[in-house]
Amino acid sequence: MDQNHVIAINPGSTSTKVAVYENKRIIFSKNIIHSTDELSNFPSITEQYTYRKELIFNEIRAINLDENSVGAVVGRGGLIRPITSGVYSVNEKMITDLRNNILGEHASNLGGLIAYELARLLPNAKAYIADPIVVDEMQDVARICGHPLFERISIFHALNHKAVGKQYANSLGIEYKKLNLIIAHLGGGITIGAHKKGKVIDVNNGLDGEGPFSPERSGTLPIGALVRLCFSGTYTYKEIKQMIKGKGGYVAHLNTNNGREVENNASKGDKKSILIQKAMGYQIGKYIGSMATVLEGKVDAIILTGGLAHNRDLTNYIKNMVAFIAPVILYPGEDEMYALAMSGQMVLQNKLKPKVY
Repeated sequence: MDQNHVIAINPGSTSTKVAVYENKRIIFSKNIIHSTDELSNFPSITEQYTYRKELIFNEIRAINLDENSVGAVVGRGGLIRPITSGVYSVNEKMITDLRNNILGEHASNLGGLIAYELARLLPNAKAYIADPIVVDEMQDVARICGHPLFERISIFHALNHKAVGKQYANSLGIEYKKLNLIIAHLGGGITIGAHKKGKVIDVNNGLDGEGPFSPERSGTLPIGALVRLCFSGTYTYKEIKQMIKGKGGYVAHLNTNNGREVENNASKGDKKSILIQKAMGYQIGKYIGSMATVLEGKVDAIILTGGLAHNRDLTNYIKNMVAFIAPVILYPGEDEMYALAMSGQMVLQNKLKPKVY
């Protein structure tokens, strides 16, 4: 039997997605939503591993998939060492780095781990990751900060950035590497990148406190006030890290990480929801403007993608701020599952050779 099935796994900050593809056709898809209350039972993201793994395994068992037909399990890449864009085999070195959180904790770290474990249970499957969040194409000048002890690093939603960039280019009949784009992934985390001729030459580290705030991240904070808070003795290191990532943004202001809930409350006239949603849109628009300067004003399009791009009030607000720069294109949701699956299919069809980590 041909191994023409690919299982795609994408753990995000507030959800775990799993899908099965037969060649290019999706035959199963499930988006498992995790509430703040559910995730609060785990002291760290790493400790969510067994919980999320069992949810995925249960979904796969329930569809009675022929185990012999699965040739690849492709997980979303995590915080491993900086690497070039591409598909990578999950090996022991990668597993060790994912388990040890060498660049920090993130839900995507679980993607390679779960893919590896699931592939071990399937007779013909191998585990891969594709375009992980540490894809690094930044220009050197973008790395430099105002003090040599600090350096900006590339951590962003590389998989979806690349997928929608290529999708938009294909819609025009143009190669992705011939366009200058600003792509904003709007989800549990927000990253905004300057794509110059196929390379992301600058992007905010949305994971670790750069750029706009998001449903659960604080984004860039006033640095003096943050330093004073760190040394106030009121909060522990762990508590401050949670303020920045996990309990910031909507969670801190509105006690929810659910963008749809905030959108609904705003549409019903809740003044605080309206203000906080607008403030997030304001910061997104301002950061898009800064990326236009990185591209020296030569911008072919601005693309808004991710789950929050379904929110028309939010995207219209951003459009009003940035439409003078370039046309604003919406790709609501994300194309990460298809991108993961097609990466696996290209490996199975020998159209792409996986790289070694």
